[in-house]
Amino acid sequence: MSSAPAPSSSPEKTWACGGLRVAGGQALTLCASSRDSAFYQGFLQLEEQASPDVVICVITGNLSSHDSKVTRAWLDGHPRIRHVFIPKGASRLNLQEAWRRIFRRQALAGQTFADPDEIAHAARVATAALGGSSKNFYGPLG
Repeated sequence: MSSAPAPSSSPEKTWACGGLRVAGGQALTLCASSRDSAFYQGFLQLEEQASPDVVICVITGNLSSHDSKVTRAWLDGHPRIRHVFIPKGASRLNLQEAWRRIFRRQALAGQTFADPDEIAHAARVATAALGGSSKNFYGPLG
């Protein structure tokens, strides 16, 4: 006799990863169900496609998927992408947190979503609105 797994009581999560080309103010957001190395590599591939003629410097935090063995191997095959890791304990330098606050306020505040597809749609709409001008990404970090 086999038993089915117990239903999960926790809600389904959707993770968003975002990037900004500072020179032109172009923003890119990708949503996924996890923050694993495959998702991160997919995001880097989108960044690479969006900026085909330039070296891409990714300033990032220390999430394990950003520096995993498989991600480092993937980066070996994509020499235009260069990682710069924010020092541990220097969160004030992490502009991702500023982006996340702006993004949450623009895309998610006061919203209720039925499923991850609705979250992805809200992310695309907010990214398009925020990507119109790089001035949206500068200002107080606090």
